[in-house]
Amino acid sequence: MKISKYIAAFLFVATLAACSSSEEVLTGQGNVTLEFDNAYNSSDLLLETTPYSANDTEKIKINKVKYIVSNIRLETATGTIFTYPKNESYFIVDENTNSSQFITLKNVPEDDYTKVTFGIGVDQEKYLEGATGQGDFLAKAQEAGMMWSWQAGYKFMVFEGTYTSENTTTETAFAFHMGSHGTAVDNYKEVSLDLTNSARVRTDLTPVIHVVSDVSNILDGTTKFLLDDAAQIHVDGVKSPQIATNVSTMFVIDHVYN
Repeated sequence: MKISKYIAAFLFVATLAACSSSEEVLTGQGNVTLEFDNAYNSSDLLLETTPYSANDTEKIKINKVKYIVSNIRLETATGTIFTYPKNESYFIVDENTNSSQFITLKNVPEDDYTKVTFGIGVDQEKYLEGATGQGDFLAKAQEAGMMWSWQAGYKFMVFEGTYTSENTTTETAFAFHMGSHGTAVDNYKEVSLDLTNSARVRTDLTPVIHVVSDVSNILDGTTKFLLDDAAQIHVDGVKSPQIATNVSTMFVIDHVYN
């Protein structure tokens, strides 16, 4: 009987040890990368060479796609939210610059994240800090052509190229620029996406969250645009908010690579 008791006690202690050793203690920090992979419908986006169908009657060649990604947050399945430091959380994704399509967030608490949220553009809180409150990002935006002027504000998205249609047989330029136009109109949008699988941030593990951005939604989203009717949209009280809504629908999570 004593031997049986000793065996039972040993098995109980061994079970506790196995359970405690299997529970991962997360106290460190790591990195996570967001990859923004631009596409057009189901095709990889190619600039200047490939014609795409904008609708039944119009074809486009895209020369330029840029947009501002900001205010990035990560969330776990239990609701724990990590907000990336605001002053470091403004980035320009440029289809012409491959390195800009990979945004690496540093010093992220170790955890298993299941959702990502980010803004498209610059929020009013940041803009109202004034020119001196923008830090280095103001100069980066100016250099990248992502501002009209300080008074008019940032360009949140630039989408340019040429098009042809049944009515316009020679290649004609189009340009959609979307922003908040100072403090008069706020077109800043936030996007929240559930991840396909957890992004496991560890000190020795940097997951890559692969975001596909379908730029066809700019023309063919919640609101549909015909370029014959509106080939140049920059500051428009009606159409600019519609473009902002279209842009906010173009992002999906393709996969997470741990």
